[in-house]
Amino acid sequence: MASIETTKNIVKPAIKFLEVLRPLLDIGIRLYVANVFFFSGLLKTDSWWKTLSQFERDFHVPLLSPEVAAYLGTGAELILPVFLVLGLGGRAAAIGLFIFNAVAIISFPELAGTGLTLHHLWGLLLLVTLIHGPGKLSIDHFIRKKYMGDV
Repeated sequence: MASIETTKNIVKPAIKFLEVLRPLLDIGIRLYVANVFFFSGLLKTDSWWKTLSQFERDFHVPLLSPEVAAYLGTGAELILPVFLVLGLGGRAAAIGLFIFNAVAIISFPELAGTGLTLHHLWGLLLLVTLIHGPGKLSIDHFIRKKYMGDV
């Protein structure tokens, strides 16, 4: 019996410490992924003609013209990361970026090696936010707490 009590005394504080770190991990994931997509969107706006040319030549987005795909893709990369960082509609922003990321993988078959691995990592991190939610350091959390009680 003493060993069970000793184990409880060690495990409980460790779990409490990890629970304190969870909001930091949540926002860290959101900041990391948002940074990747937002700066990619900024890069596209830097040279719009080059971006349009890339969508015509390299990126083959199903069902969309290259021009529409360029506008939608750039818009998604500039708008959704802001919502993701704020945690405002965090799950919606995560699913939007997840779909965008999946379309990028499908549309650019030459993507391989490290590039493909990074897209898989970003997709996985977006799934964490989608399934787990944006966490306690988000506007969504404060809205839920105010209007839905203590959650």
